[in-house]
Amino acid sequence: MANQDPLAAKLKNDTYLGFDFGHKKIGVAVGQLITATASPLQTIKSINQTPNWEIISQIMKQWQPVGFVVGISTQEDGSDNIITPRMRKFCRQLEGRFKKPAYPQDERLSTFEAKQLLFDELHLSATKLWEVQDQLAAQLILQSWLSDNRDKTII
Repeated sequence: MANQDPLAAKLKNDTYLGFDFGHKKIGVAVGQLITATASPLQTIKSINQTPNWEIISQIMKQWQPVGFVVGISTQEDGSDNIITPRMRKFCRQLEGRFKKPAYPQDERLSTFEAKQLLFDELHLSATKLWEVQDQLAAQLILQSWLSDNRDKTII
């Protein structure tokens, strides 16, 4: 049996899922720490303001991430806003259900930035904007975390 290249093993186990949590829908992105890049995946509609765990489980099986990055929204002064506790709860639920670490990431401006990019630069209609803004926000959240953490884990 050939020796396994440690870098190849790291590349295979280097995937993270990013989430932009909301009451009605959750944006999902996927990214790799080694390249510090993320891509939007999909937007999941919540069921009665509850995450659709069945779809999240399917995404988990498909991508086999080593961890999660969840956008946490706070006030400008860093204090919690009305949705912050639900975002933190979603983080804990991901860890508990899938036994993988969930990392909070400041996301105060991610949805705004996503909307601006989609509407101003790509000229998407309001309907299409509503469909994809959360997955792009998830990409921005994950991209930011990957960039911040890449140098901490790569030798």
